[in-house]
Amino acid sequence: MKRLCRLFIGVALSVALVAGMLGSLDRLYPMAPIPAVSTVVLAEDGTPLRAFPGANYQWRYPITLGQVSPTYLELLLAYEDRWFYQHPGVNPLALLRASWQNLLSERVLSGGSTLTMQVSRLLYPHARSYSGKLSQILRALQLEWHYSKAEILNIYLNIAPFGGTLSGVQAASYYYFDKPAIQMSDAEAALLTVLPQRPSDYRPDRHPQRARQARDKVLQRMQSLGLWSAQRINDARQEPVSTFAQGMPNVAPLLARRLYLDCADCRRINTTLDYDLQIQLERLVNQYTESLSEEHSVAVMVMRNQDGAVRSYIGSADFWSQKRAGQVDIIQAVRSPGSTLKPFLYGFSLDEGLIHSHSLLIDAPRFKSHYRPQNFSGFFNGPVTASSALQRSLNVPAVQLIEHFGADRFVTRLQNGGLKTFGPGSAKPNTSVVLGGIGVQLESLLGIYSALARNGKAISPRFQTDSPKQERYLMSSGAAWIIRDILAQHPYRRIGQQTRQGWDLAWKTGTSYGYREAWAMGVSLDWSIGVWVGRPDGSASPGRYGRVTAAPLLFRVHAALPRSEVERLQPESVSRQTICWPAGTQHSRRENTAPNCLKRYDAWVLNDTAPATLPETSELTLHKQVNQIWLDPVSGKRAEPACLPDHRLQPVLITLWPEAVEPWLPLHWQNQQRLPPWDTRCQQNAGTAESPLHITSWPENALLQLPGAHRTEALDVILNAKGGSGHRDWYLNGGYIGRSENGLPYQLTRAGRYQISVVDQQGNVDRVEIRVLP
Repeated sequence: MKRLCRLFIGVALSVALVAGMLGSLDRLYPMAPIPAVSTVVLAEDGTPLRAFPGANYQWRYPITLGQVSPTYLELLLAYEDRWFYQHPGVNPLALLRASWQNLLSERVLSGGSTLTMQVSRLLYPHARSYSGKLSQILRALQLEWHYSKAEILNIYLNIAPFGGTLSGVQAASYYYFDKPAIQMSDAEAALLTVLPQRPSDYRPDRHPQRARQARDKVLQRMQSLGLWSAQRINDARQEPVSTFAQGMPNVAPLLARRLYLDCADCRRINTTLDYDLQIQLERLVNQYTESLSEEHSVAVMVMRNQDGAVRSYIGSADFWSQKRAGQVDIIQAVRSPGSTLKPFLYGFSLDEGLIHSHSLLIDAPRFKSHYRPQNFSGFFNGPVTASSALQRSLNVPAVQLIEHFGADRFVTRLQNGGLKTFGPGSAKPNTSVVLGGIGVQLESLLGIYSALARNGKAISPRFQTDSPKQERYLMSSGAAWIIRDILAQHPYRRIGQQTRQGWDLAWKTGTSYGYREAWAMGVSLDWSIGVWVGRPDGSASPGRYGRVTAAPLLFRVHAALPRSEVERLQPESVSRQTICWPAGTQHSRRENTAPNCLKRYDAWVLNDTAPATLPETSELTLHKQVNQIWLDPVSGKRAEPACLPDHRLQPVLITLWPEAVEPWLPLHWQNQQRLPPWDTRCQQNAGTAESPLHITSWPENALLQLPGAHRTEALDVILNAKGGSGHRDWYLNGGYIGRSENGLPYQLTRAGRYQISVVDQQGNVDRVEIRVLP
């Protein structure tokens, strides 16, 4: 018994001594760190979009055992190390066999290395010598001491060499076969099994014949071991050695770079992008840019409204183009939005009860205002509906509207809804913000546009699958529905036509000051789409504007997206009502008699409220209503009880047009014609009668021609008007050109269409349109 105890103690001490020695050696020769794998940015389905190299600039796509084809693992173990799960890192029989083969041939034919020893050589490179082999063996034992078999096999899958800077089976599978390692065929798995033995000689893209011979050698091994059937091996041999080697992937490179810079330590970044859609739209953008100059770039972003997942991200037209500044990510760049913010002003105004869809707004020169924007066309349209003003992106009605709503409130509402704003217009908002006097980013702008299809709730774009949903209230569901309905006009039909059938895209264009940016934003039930076209350096692109430059690309992107079968449900807060102009209220109201209801519209009304035409402002009379006048029932003339106390006068309600729109009205609608003349006995109540202000230089639509032999000299004209009161201020296409008591000399230097307007000291207005021929 004592001898047995002494023996047990001796064995235990020996084991402890060996363990201590091994532990000391382990501390003296610590494990090398596992080489860092590449950071791979992946599409939603796992397809690599772009990779960033790991240690030593090697392309190593991170992979686990579960992401590799079982066929590949079967071939690898059968060909390289059948006893991998049984040996302690070194297979003595394999070493003896290799030594005997090398001795007989008098050269090195085999190293007898296990997979663990191969991992050891990759982590601790050494010369092909006996001392090097000994070091390899010791390091293999050390690996087995520290790692499980599954971990060692996984290290091999990530760092094995496959030619050039390719390391790891996942990078090799994508590079050579354009598919993930889990989808490899039998023949492809056999080729990648043998390739690490001689990666330079067996590369299929450079030496396809050698690669085939090496592959067939692996397949033959499976037959000799009886692991595969002859039929399966023959089928694999019939497969040609082909490769799709196209270099490293570079899909959505700007988004990949952006996410990598945000998390350089991440090894796998899973995005929400749809790989096939991204490829399709990148090709579409490449085709579209052929019609642009070499200095122009394009940005496109597509977001799924349901969850905010970004399905396509194209930050520039050509990532590698220096002329297009392709590495500038326009989606993140701060740019002027042009008119793309107008829909939200109209939506907020609907919620505030300022307007309905067909409220009367004024598109006329702002004669008494310091801020006098012009329309893109250079012309004015007089009285317009809110819907028409938004669809046609008229500037003056939008400025009039923001003066009532408030620029500060407008920007604050946008910010609360998720829009990031930049620049002086953000810090101190003024009326110009609605025309682009503020800085925004495409991605943030797209987020608030999604509210038009999400019952008024905006959602922030999500780029990664694990990013949370972030929603913010922007406007009511009724206001969002009305605005989307207004904007859902078919691009190839006349504005104002019914366009619901077969068209589900609400869209809005914008052009920043000086033609620097061309925008097109679109929203359907499922998708929000943003398109930008311009020069990345911010220089002007004359002739390039939203409707002709960005909108066509928007429509092509929209056509490439799957359509939803979901119906557009009208919110309960929205109803259709007949309203009257110029009052702007329901046709059923008492004051909207036939003489006062000069024009009718079927309007979308929110919460059964049809607000009256906006009241006058300090800048421009928007609405002027005479609540009640008195008529002599005998003469039919206008009177006052004070001057005809003995007469039974009849009270009459008459709604008048805003004075600013009178030049655009038919003569019989103008206020002078609609108000009855004063009774002579009450003439003092009328004040001094003035004849109407009237331009006498030319009739409406007059044709003029530039003089000179080549018709390039200036045309001298005299601007004259009759009637009115006091001095006259003259405007050309809304721009001030001078003041006169009588005639105003002027020179027309260019051919084109002109609107000439005059306003007298009392605010009376007249205008004519002329055309100057070249």
